[in-house]
Amino acid sequence: MGQLILNIKDILNTFPEAVLTGLIIGIVCSFLGVFVVLKRVVFIGATLSQVAACGIALALFFNVNPFFGAAIFTMFIVTILSFPIEKDRVPQDAVMGCIFVFTSALSILVISRSGLELKEVESLIYGNLILTSPKDLKIIIFTILPVISLVILFLRPIIYTFVDREEAKVLGVNVTFWGLFFFYCLSIVVSASSKVGGMVLVFCYLVIPPTMALFLTNRLIWSCIISVTVAIFSTLLGFYFSFTYDFPTNQTIVVTSFILLLLSYTGKIFMGWIYRNFRKKLL
Repeated sequence: MGQLILNIKDILNTFPEAVLTGLIIGIVCSFLGVFVVLKRVVFIGATLSQVAACGIALALFFNVNPFFGAAIFTMFIVTILSFPIEKDRVPQDAVMGCIFVFTSALSILVISRSGLELKEVESLIYGNLILTSPKDLKIIIFTILPVISLVILFLRPIIYTFVDREEAKVLGVNVTFWGLFFFYCLSIVVSASSKVGGMVLVFCYLVIPPTMALFLTNRLIWSCIISVTVAIFSTLLGFYFSFTYDFPTNQTIVVTSFILLLLSYTGKIFMGWIYRNFRKKLL
């Protein structure tokens, strides 16, 4: 344990921007991810991550700031998804699937004409926290933190919108506005995170810690706390294993997160089995 703490201190001293960026992205995405999972629109996380990657590719092609390219493109897609569709005939997941496939193909087409090197392409798709620059960290701080502050400020109507849409309407909450507000905020967070985080890590933070939290508790406040805690723990452990065994950082964090999810799932089942057998003996 002491060696683990020493190694993490060494990583903090060597890659302060990378660790801080990973923690900020993990905390914010895992918090927002609780509402994404609750809303049962998990695939929107993958879609927006891919759209952001495509926006970054387009921005690099036209020599524009990658964040602006990703933000404009993701907010445009969120606006399209907000339009009413015939849900009985075409599920929203199908629409997101079409967008995902289109932006995946478009990214490759743009990259093939952009003259980017293989390492730049891999960084675009998979991200690399280790390469986080002070400029990247500033973009993360000055975009993500104000956005999450807005979400927290208006958390009550957002919770009403996501937890019980019909009751929210009865209480006079404009569920359409607050739903769109949340997903616009999510699109900005994903856009800012995707350049260094990559679509896989961002999607991981949006899905795995919230899934683990909602599996362990049915209380919203505890779900948010557990989700954020898991994201922090996964990030620090991921950096530790990456630094110690020379693994790719982003992918190590993803694998670590999934292992924690698997351990929590098996642990809860095992504890439930012990509890049921203990009750049988008492009866």
